[in-house]
Amino acid sequence: MTAIRDLKYRQWFKGADVDGDGVITRQDVRLMGERYVAARDTASGGETARRLTEGLDSFWTTVIAPMDQDGDGKVDLPEMTEGFRRALADPALYPQQVGPVADCYFDLVDLDGDDRIDQAEFGEIFGLAGNVSPEDCAAVFDALDLDGSGGLDRAEVHRALAEFFYGDDPDAPAAHLFGRIAG
Repeated sequence: MTAIRDLKYRQWFKGADVDGDGVITRQDVRLMGERYVAARDTASGGETARRLTEGLDSFWTTVIAPMDQDGDGKVDLPEMTEGFRRALADPALYPQQVGPVADCYFDLVDLDGDDRIDQAEFGEIFGLAGNVSPEDCAAVFDALDLDGSGGLDRAEVHRALAEFFYGDDPDAPAAHLFGRIAG
């Protein structure tokens, strides 16, 4: 584990602590999903929103809740950092740990259904719902669009998320996926 992961996890924590009270709860995880659904102006009763809610509930149960070392139903930054260190130690587990939720977010962000996320869609979801600056969104998008196609396909998004959660390269574009980290 490197210090870069701690910085990335702290950045993710800031976005996941939706109510800003310094801890992540099941409610924060649900609110995170609702925030993305609302940003896309998608019906909360729709299939993608339902899959996202189920995926986030599973993410809470299998990844976040076990981090709660003192059993208070809340995960603070030290618990989350240590928990991510343990839970996200093996990139081979990405398909079970992060992949299903990532697919739901991809479907939610890909509003026009062309199976790719363009820069506007990326900026909207990470900017409005993820509290990432427009400049950071544009820079990260450009760096992640390795083939210069003007869009990120599902595989590119999965590579970026795998790099964010499991990678140790501070210069990787995905290191700044959830906002610029201070290195």
